[in-house]
Formats: sequence, C-alpha cells, structure tokens
Amino acid sequence: MTDNNPTVDQVETEGGDKRPTMEDNLKSPSTWLRLGYMIVYCVLIWLAILVGSVVVALGFLWLLFTGKVNEELKQVGQRLAAYTYQIARYLTFNTEQKPFPFGAPFPPAETEE
Repeated sequence: MTDNNPTVDQVETEGGDKRPTMEDNLKSPSTWLRLGYMIVYCVLIWLAILVGSVVVALGFLWLLFTGKVNEELKQVGQRLAAYTYQIARYLTFNTEQKPFPFGAPFPPAETEE
C-alpha cells in the first residue's frame, strides 16, 4: 500500500474536470445565495402550513354547520398544498426552480374530481 492515492478533492471526473473542493463551495456566492433562499422558503412553508391549518378548521366548521363542502376553501387548500410541495422540492434539492415569489407563479387550483 502506498500513500500516493489522491484525496477526494483531487480526483478527476470522467470528463477530465476536477470536482470543486470544499473551499470552492464555501467561497461560492451561489451556495450562500441558495442558503438565503432556503431560509426564506422555510419561513414561507411554515406560514403556508399555518394558513392551511386555519383553512382546515374553517372547512370543517363549514361542513359541520352547513352539511356541504365549501368549494372556495377547497381550492385555497389545494393551492396551498401545491405550494408547499413546490417549496419542499426546492428545499430538498429535487429542483432548482424557485417557487413563488422568487421564481414560479403561485400554483393554480387544480382539483381532482
């Protein structure tokens, strides 16, 4: 065994490019900008869940007193669910598309009938 093996930072990829080092990642403005967006989206998803909880409570009370589902609340709930899904995908690095308000428009109410 020799100690001449390259470190993980020095290994070249198949295309011949060197992978960025941890130092490169720490100095990258895009890394820190993404952290800022992620913090904002964490606050927004918390607010969306809070508003969604109010919508759930109001929807149940509406059903309790009228016997019918409130279609407007149903659509608001659907839009909030789609929005939280978009944020979760961005926060978990499954997409680079930023949700509303910094990227995609607020999702429409597409209900399944």
